[in-house]
Amino acid sequence: MVSVVPGKRTAENAERLLADFKRRTGGRMMRLLTTDEYAPYQQAILKAYGRRVTPPRTGKPGRPAGPRWLAPPELNYATVHKTREKGHVVKVQTRVIFGQEQAVRAALEASAVSRHVNTSFIERHNGTDRNRNARKVRKTYCFSKDWDVHDAVTYFTMFSYNFCWSVRTLAEPVANGRLRPRTPAMAAGLTDHLWSLREWLSFPFVQRE
Repeated sequence: MVSVVPGKRTAENAERLLADFKRRTGGRMMRLLTTDEYAPYQQAILKAYGRRVTPPRTGKPGRPAGPRWLAPPELNYATVHKTREKGHVVKVQTRVIFGQEQAVRAALEASAVSRHVNTSFIERHNGTDRNRNARKVRKTYCFSKDWDVHDAVTYFTMFSYNFCWSVRTLAEPVANGRLRPRTPAMAAGLTDHLWSLREWLSFPFVQRE
């Protein structure tokens, strides 16, 4: 889990999420970005990775065109639309918003985990998050009564997941057919071992302005 912004699903928070994600990944362009069809994501992605341009004046009567955001040619972004009937998904459709179909297919072919445009990974993680954080379970008595506590617990469960939670599908084969448990942080090359909560919570932290 690279970035999280606790709060309501708003255009402002979508922009905060994309800006934070870009910062944490060093500003480099991802091969492919995918989301559901929540409309503010498109503008948030443009603001994070696009270029703001002001069209030149045409000399014609009328109000001149205002500034707008342009997507860079290397940006590939696709959305997933799910059709539901009686609470069940009966159809899944994808749409390329930025980039070319060929570039999206090439990104999927280069992927080590998927060959289709999807949002399955974040949806699966949402289920894991509800399992680890009872405050987010639907129809629960454990809902948060204080926003600051909810905010803190969200970051605690999200970031401890990266370092302290071994994920079955990330296990690495070793000698004699055994599997070495790995956390997301280990798979990303950020650490060489599974951290205990004690180690993670006591690790020195330097706050930056």
